[in-house]
Amino acid sequence: MKRINITHITACFLLILSSGSLGAQEKDRFSPINTAVPSLSIAPDARGGAMGDNGVASGADIASQYWNPAKYAFHYSNAGIGLSYTPWLRRLVNDVALAYLSGFYKIGNNDNQAISASLRYFTLGEIPETTLESAIPYNYLNPYEMAIDASYSRKLSELYSMAVSLRYIRSDMGDQSDEMTPGNSFAADVSGYLEKYLIVGNSESLWTLGFHVSNIGTKISYDGGSTNQFIPTMLKIGTGFLYPLDDYNRLGVYVDLGKYLVPSIPKSRGNTEEEQEEYDRLKEEYNKMSFMTGIFKSFSDAPGGLNEELSEINVSIGAEYSYNEQFFLRGGYYYENPNKGNRQYFSMGAGFRMNVFQLDAAYLISTVPNNPLDQTLRFSLSFDMDGIKNLFR
Repeated sequence: MKRINITHITACFLLILSSGSLGAQEKDRFSPINTAVPSLSIAPDARGGAMGDNGVASGADIASQYWNPAKYAFHYSNAGIGLSYTPWLRRLVNDVALAYLSGFYKIGNNDNQAISASLRYFTLGEIPETTLESAIPYNYLNPYEMAIDASYSRKLSELYSMAVSLRYIRSDMGDQSDEMTPGNSFAADVSGYLEKYLIVGNSESLWTLGFHVSNIGTKISYDGGSTNQFIPTMLKIGTGFLYPLDDYNRLGVYVDLGKYLVPSIPKSRGNTEEEQEEYDRLKEEYNKMSFMTGIFKSFSDAPGGLNEELSEINVSIGAEYSYNEQFFLRGGYYYENPNKGNRQYFSMGAGFRMNVFQLDAAYLISTVPNNPLDQTLRFSLSFDMDGIKNLFR
């Protein structure tokens, strides 16, 4: 018999990702939103990571495929490609990491359309498998989570664009047996983005507004359909304001609000036979619930009513200073309610852009004790294909 139940690997990592300091929290009040494939919620790029995991309404960049693909229609370049790498949970383990590759290409005569794609790969490292009789590993598992997607974005006016995305998701816990199989899902995104120039004082400033509904898709099962889990469907809305301090210096401030469109898992409320039967009924109903029903139910199913629904909203605030569009300094703050995961942290970072490439880095500083996300680093390298063309010309 196996000593470790591998079916709980994803749940364990979700707990690690969402837990800061839980010692002071009452167990009956701590109720984070649980999903399969939690790595889909990890911000992959250093720019957004440096601004408190913010990016729905910030200016278009190579990693917009994750934040809001509709921004690609407003990108200054005709094509680009980027790679990001994040060593994850380094305070606990040394072999968990996220790699992210993304790119886009403008199409159409007016450069008002774009196609884009990305590949995300999250490795959970090497996990030993033992038995109850012996602590010596007899096998090593290499679980991973991955997603590949493609998007189409288009300007619907001079100010507004929209995008749709299609995504294939695979989650493999590494244990190929009759009891466990890899989970697969198909999902879609819908997003919109608005840019409007305003005269503030004597300067022309830029106001931005965006929304992104991500991972609208089928549930995942690791046991042949007996148990079905929701993927991390999320709604994000954001706004930003970019102000030119002078001819060379600019400052942007951005705010994002996010909420999981996933229903709450039923909790057992007592030990009587009637209460247990009710719990079993609700649990079975949750297991059979379709993803579309779950999306609508997520707005009104919190046990604590409206106050708990509002506590499910996460807030990120970010700022970016740029000098001559070549040097960048960034900072931000992310807040999640203590009863919904307790992820609270500052982040900071910097970037450097040349004609051909841009290099960015980000660093996370937790504001709650014993947070395994503390001191997380992100690195991103992106290439402007127009700049590369100009070099050869």
